Amino acid sequence: MLLEVEGLDVRYGRNHAVKSMSLTVGEGEIVTVLGANGAGKSSLLKAIQGTVRAAAGKVRFAGKSIDGWSAPKRVNKGLVLVPEGRQIFVSLTVHENLQMGAYTRRDPYDREIDEIYQRFPNLGERRDMPASVLSGGEQQMLAIGRALVAKPTLMMLDEPSLGLSPILVVELFNLIEQLNANGLSILLVEQNTRMALQSAHRGYVLELGTTVMNGTPAELMEQEHKLEAAYFGVT
Repeated sequence: MLLEVEGLDVRYGRNHAVKSMSLTVGEGEIVTVLGANGAGKSSLLKAIQGTVRAAAGKVRFAGKSIDGWSAPKRVNKGLVLVPEGRQIFVSLTVHENLQMGAYTRRDPYDREIDEIYQRFPNLGERRDMPASVLSGGEQQMLAIGRALVAKPTLMMLDEPSLGLSPILVVELFNLIEQLNANGLSILLVEQNTRMALQSAHRGYVLELGTTVMNGTPAELMEQEHKLEAAYFGVT
C-alpha cells in the first residue's frame, strides 16, 4: 500500500472531527471518501498532509512512518494536497502560482510547468495575468497544476468539483482518470457521489467522523439506502 492510515483521531478542542479512521490507498488506485458536510473529510486530509496535528493514530507513506514529519517534508516526498476552495494566490500571476508548487524542490521544474501549459492551454494563454482573472474552472485547473509541479506520488483532492458547472465537473473527472491512468495515485474527497464512484476503485463513507461503510463502488451502491442515510441524513 502507498498510504496506510490507522486509528486516526483529529480534535479541535471538544470537537472530535475524525474518530479512529483507518484507510489505505494502493499504488495506482483512486480511493474516494464520501460524506455530508461536517463528516470530517477535510480534517482527515489535513491530518494526512500534516497541516493539522492528529490527536492519535498512525500514518505510513511509501512504507515509512511519517508521524512527526512536517507538511513541507510530506510534500517533498510526494504527498500533495489540492485544498478545498483551491486557495490559489490571486495577487500572483498564473505562472507565479505554478512556481509556488515547486517550493519544496531543489531541482529544475521548468519542464513540469511547460507540461501544465500543454495540458491546460488556457493557463498558458494567461500565464502572465493575475490568477484573479481566471474562471472557477480555470482556478481549479491551476490548483491541480500547482500540485502537479510538486511531482506527487499521491495527490489528495478536497472537493475539487465544488462550484463547477456540470460540464466542467465532467471535464474534471476525465482529468482525474487521465492522471490516474498515467500512474498517479489519488485520494479524493468529494460530495458528488455519482461521479466519485464512477471514477474510484474503492470508497469510504464517513458520518460524524466515523467510517460507516467501505468497499468497491458496486458494494457501496448495493447499500444505497445506507449510503443516502450517511450522505443526506436520510432515515
